[in-house]
Amino acid sequence: MDIQNLSQARLRAILVTMGVALMAVISAVSGLNMAIPSIATATDASITQLQWIMDAYTVVFAGLLLIAGAIGDRFGRKGILQIGLSLFAVAALAAMFATDATQLITYRAVMGLAAACIMPTTLSVITTVFPPEQRGKAVGIWVGIAAGGGVIGLFVAGLLLQWFDWSSFFGFNVALALIALLGAIFVVPKNKSEKPFPLDVLGGLLSLVTVGGLVFGIIEGPSRGWGDPWTVGSLILGVVGGIAFVLWELRVPHPLLDPRLFTLRGFSAGSLSIFTQFFAAFGFFFVGMQYLQFVAGLEPLQAAACILPMPLVVIPLSRFSPVIAARFGFKFVSPIGLILMASGFLVFTTMGTDLVLWQLFIGLGLFGIGMGLAGAPATTAIVASLPPEKQGVASAVNDTSREVASALGIAVLGSVLNQVYVDHFLPALSALPAGVQTFLTSTIAWVNNPAAVEKLGPLAPTLIAAAKTSYLDGIHLAFVIAAVVLVAGAVAISVRAPRPHK
Repeated sequence: MDIQNLSQARLRAILVTMGVALMAVISAVSGLNMAIPSIATATDASITQLQWIMDAYTVVFAGLLLIAGAIGDRFGRKGILQIGLSLFAVAALAAMFATDATQLITYRAVMGLAAACIMPTTLSVITTVFPPEQRGKAVGIWVGIAAGGGVIGLFVAGLLLQWFDWSSFFGFNVALALIALLGAIFVVPKNKSEKPFPLDVLGGLLSLVTVGGLVFGIIEGPSRGWGDPWTVGSLILGVVGGIAFVLWELRVPHPLLDPRLFTLRGFSAGSLSIFTQFFAAFGFFFVGMQYLQFVAGLEPLQAAACILPMPLVVIPLSRFSPVIAARFGFKFVSPIGLILMASGFLVFTTMGTDLVLWQLFIGLGLFGIGMGLAGAPATTAIVASLPPEKQGVASAVNDTSREVASALGIAVLGSVLNQVYVDHFLPALSALPAGVQTFLTSTIAWVNNPAAVEKLGPLAPTLIAAAKTSYLDGIHLAFVIAAVVLVAGAVAISVRAPRPHK
């Protein structure tokens, strides 16, 4: 089939299929944040284990994106998409019946492997089947789903948790994957690069070692200690893996990701913009959902409803932001978007233990407008930098920037939250036995567990107040760090971004 002469109805069906597949992948990252309190209560998972339940998915996902994108280019994007969606559905089904944190971490890692096959394929299919005059709009819709879809996933998870337990969220993942699989079978045409290159398997393994080592060290640091051999060793492994990856990619004839591509202004600036956006966004989903449920005391559906306005801003704006960037220049629009996002995070730092909705909505409004402005132009800058036969790699780099940033956002901001919570809460626990101190500082989920609260007796109200205040201190510092990263990204992009065409 000639993919350059598809009917408009077929193109719309392809876009819907790619959107559902992308929603499955994105919601599996964001929506689980809504279930974290329920999982913590049901499985007695520590803060560190909760981070791993989130990041086992994103670490494997991010580490394998590049090699998965290259496999799709070489052997066919339709086939790798079908394999990924099938594996994703099976792993999510298994997670529905998990009984402890370790099992969940394992199944989430398998889902991450599947997601690595799905996400770069969705974008590379769009950039190769849509004609040039429709491509920008299609990419904008894809970016809107990638950004706003995370919040929609949170809301659906909140709805499910209102009437069912946490495992229902994985049922939602299964349903999305099966719907997308049907579209992949019957709608998506066969599609692969006309000039396939040999696979860089070693490069793919080194990328996984790099991401895995860094994220493991960052997550385990607060609980194991930053001087612990496992923490130090994994951080060193990540750094060494990154250096080895760059050296190998500079040497191999057909690299998985040629580091020299980052000398292209659009490629490097677009990747940096995506990285900073998603570092902050998924750090917010992880930390912000815990604020709304643990500190503000909202039910899952109430918490999801609080942030539902965000996609109503992000998704429509993402459709038109490429036009805005074409008019005023990526160099101007992207930094403005990141600064607006940072402003939203600074608003979040003014929130207290009692939720004030207008503060939250102002912060979300700034956050959403900024992400809507910055997202689609950044993706367009990346994919426009490479030729058609490299669209799988371009898509994978775009997605890798997102997922590495998501993993690091959850790891860094979650670890800051964990460390501050422990440091600020421990002085209030000095009169309690060591075992009780360890339990109370390992997680804040106990504040929503009536049985645990009852065991604390008359001390319970004082300890709950101290725990929430300590947790809020950690949340505020995490949001400040996110704002600093966004501002630093804006400054770097204003220097590095391509100059507007005259």
